[in-house]
Amino acid sequence: MIEIALCLAIIGVALVAIIGVLPLGMNTQREVREETIINQDATVLLEAIRSGARGADYLTNYVYQIANFWGQYDASGTKIDSGSNVFNFAGSTFYNSNWPLNQSSLPLFNGANIIGLLSVPEFMDANGRALANLANGGYSNHIIAYVRSISGLAVEKPPQDNGIMVGGTFAYQMYCVNAATANSSPGFANNNMHELRLTFLWPQLPNGKLPANPRRQTFRASIAGQLAADPVNTNLYFYQPQSFR
Repeated sequence: MIEIALCLAIIGVALVAIIGVLPLGMNTQREVREETIINQDATVLLEAIRSGARGADYLTNYVYQIANFWGQYDASGTKIDSGSNVFNFAGSTFYNSNWPLNQSSLPLFNGANIIGLLSVPEFMDANGRALANLANGGYSNHIIAYVRSISGLAVEKPPQDNGIMVGGTFAYQMYCVNAATANSSPGFANNNMHELRLTFLWPQLPNGKLPANPRRQTFRASIAGQLAADPVNTNLYFYQPQSFR
């Protein structure tokens, strides 16, 4: 009996140790999986934006909302106005009508609208021309995309129409910055060289918000070529890597 009691005690201590380590192992596995998805999605999105892709319609399955939180500044650096533009499948909502570009409805029903909105320059003047900074005033744009993971489990992917599965899909927010480099004219941009920065924050909670301390990773790419507004809809911008001026 003594030997049995000792064996049970040893087994009990071992089980307690295993149970204590199990949550740590599961959390580590989850974090590695999320980092893998972020790295794979970043590769897809970076390439689509830097190439000015207009036919990436598969993105409509994953990018379900894009918001632009903009501010208007005078030459002294004082903010004189602000607002936000929100784009989703239903159309567009403009909270404040003083954003200078064409405020037509842009539902996210094709890849061109998604890429065009993600390519809006960080700084621009009243005519939509990209600026290197706001030394002489202008508008700043802060683009945030709300995305369900492109990579990951097949069971979570379209044409999945189960609301519970869709709601539980790994999602994140992506801050998209299209920063122009300066040229010899103060304040104006070198239209042939830009830096694209994508900052991923995750995990996005079911209520659409981020936790208090979200995980974060930034990806950068230098792009040579024009960043030009679409001639039909000036809300949209596209990189033209083979075009210089």
